[in-house]
Parts: sequence; structure tokens; C-alpha cells
Amino acid sequence: MQTLQEYKCPCCGGAIAFDSTLQKMKCPFCDTEFEMETLADYDSVLKNEASDDMSWESTAGAEWQEGEADGLRSYVCKSCGGEIVGDENTAATSCPFCGNPVVMMGQFSGALKPDLVIPFKLDKKAAKAGLTKHLTGKRFLPKIFKDQNHIDEIKGIYVPFWLFDTDVDAQVRYRATKIRTWSDSDYNYTETSHFMVHRGGSVGFEHVPVDGSSKMADDLMESIEPYNFSEALDFQTAYLAGYLADKYDVTAEESIERANQRVKRSTEEAFAGTVQGYSTVTAENSSVQFHGGKARYALYPVWLLNTTWNGNQYTFAMNGQTGKFVGDLPVDKAAASLWTIMLAAIFAAVTYGGAWLLHLIGLI
Repeated sequence: MQTLQEYKCPCCGGAIAFDSTLQKMKCPFCDTEFEMETLADYDSVLKNEASDDMSWESTAGAEWQEGEADGLRSYVCKSCGGEIVGDENTAATSCPFCGNPVVMMGQFSGALKPDLVIPFKLDKKAAKAGLTKHLTGKRFLPKIFKDQNHIDEIKGIYVPFWLFDTDVDAQVRYRATKIRTWSDSDYNYTETSHFMVHRGGSVGFEHVPVDGSSKMADDLMESIEPYNFSEALDFQTAYLAGYLADKYDVTAEESIERANQRVKRSTEEAFAGTVQGYSTVTAENSSVQFHGGKARYALYPVWLLNTTWNGNQYTFAMNGQTGKFVGDLPVDKAAASLWTIMLAAIFAAVTYGGAWLLHLIGLI
């Protein structure tokens, strides 16, 4: 068994958790509040506390099959004695028997300890309200989905991120066009002129995030950006109490390729903004050189909501700091088809009306 850490209220003995509204630790039983600074020394004391060693020898139970238990970790809840089973990356969770929030202390020790954490600012109630707002005003959303949709699972989780900083020198070549159109009494004309445009310069990047969890879809995590990095704090395990948390299972080295793609794409887009006066601008080639690149390890707050409808599972994500909400929705195909037919009919009517008017005035 590995060790767990629970934060107990010194006043009543209840389990305390981080309150995203107060930005403090709070006991839900006696409402006592604790400043985060007061828990910093408490953390170091708790890490050195030894747990009881009262092992028994028993032959009960069957043997695990080869590979069946790989990656599993088990812990004993200090409040009720229940066994908590998680995978090798679980770093914070709650006891399924008594509900007390627990932190797996060893998961963030040594080289695995995060540098920074952005605490949750929005609670579960805000996440539910975010889903309701996300469903509002969607023209092609099936009405029955909105009326019968029930949240299967909602969880606040600290997602591991690698934050990349670098200075970039870049040279970019763009293909640009200028398009001119005109007409005479017989024909419509289009003239397209092609240009080669070069741009070069330096740009700095800070805190480029790449999620370090294989459980999280990269596109989903990028969709809820940006985070306000000015609110990032030095990591303390106390911030994890009351939430789920995973340590990274995708290393910084394995994340470099995606960081490179993001930095290079952003560089090309930034320089493209200086190419003015053209109809189209497309990057054809770019050369970037990094200087002073480094990575840091951080935990960012995310609310995940799962719902099932019509045999399909839908996952939504909300930025636990800013409230930005994303997620795919089903489409009412009948309503979408009807809308397409209506737009086509309106377009046809406008076209016919315009042609008829031009005929009346003798232009056609």
C-alpha cells in the first residue's frame, strides 16, 4: 500500500478542501478557513509522518493474471479505512466510501513535483451553468437532447501541462495574390497577380502550454485556452484537496514536437499580419531558430462533463479559471435540412427578383 495525505481540520477533525471562491482551504463542517501559507509548513510535517505497519499474511483470493494489475495503485483511506484504487498517474481523488478528498503524496515528489499551479476559481455549480449556457441558442440542437440531457459525470481535475518559453529568430516566405475584377457589356473579367513576400524578425514566447496527459485530447485542452498565467502560484499539494489530479505521463521531451508546431504556426501568423494590401496570403516556407528554450511543469484547472444521449457519449470541458466552455453537440438533421432548403429558396427568390428588375430597366 502507498500513502495518502488528507488535510484535517484542527477544530473539528473534518476533511478540509480548497475553496475556489475564497481561494483558501475551508472546512465544510465547521466553516473554519485557513490561509494557504499556513499549510506550507504543515505539508512538510505531514510528508514525514509514518503510517501504521500492521501487515497480515493470508492466502485468500486468487492470483492476478499476467499484466492484469499493471499500472494499478492501492491506498488506504485514513478516515474510514476503505481501499482506494487508482492508476499509476492518479495524484488526487476522493474516497469512494466516505467521500473525503485525498492526495497521493508520493506522486509529486522528486523530479515529478510541479513548479506551478493555477487554482480553481470556478466551482461545480459554475460548470453546470456553463453547460446550460452552451446549449442555449443552438439552432440545430435537437430539442429532446436539451430537455432530456442528464450529466453522467462532472469532475474538477488538475491537468498536467508543460509550459515552454523560448525566443525565436525567423524568416518566412509567403505567397500572396491581388485579385481585380471588372465587367463590360459582354464579359466578366478576373485578373490575379502573384507575389512573393519575405518577412524576418524575432519574437518571444512564454508559457506555451502542451498538456502532459495522454488521457486528455490535445485539441480539447487547447480549445479552452487561454489561461491567465499571472495567477499561477508556486505548487502546494493543499490546492489539490477536493479535486482530481494526474501527474504527467507524457514527458517534456515527448511534448516538444507539439510545442514546436504551435510556436512555428504562431510565428507565421504573427508575421503574416504585417503583410498588408493583398487578397490572399499563404506561408510557403519558414525557418525558425530557438534560443534559450526551456520547459516548466504546471497543473491547470479543468472541469470535465460527460453525458450520454441516443447511444453516443459527449464530453465537454470548461476552463476552471476563466469559464471558457467547449464541446461538440448533436445536430438535428431534419432541422438542418429544412434550414438549407429555406436558404436556397431565399437565394433563388432574390436572384430571380434581381434578374427581373434588371430586365425591366433594360439592362438585360
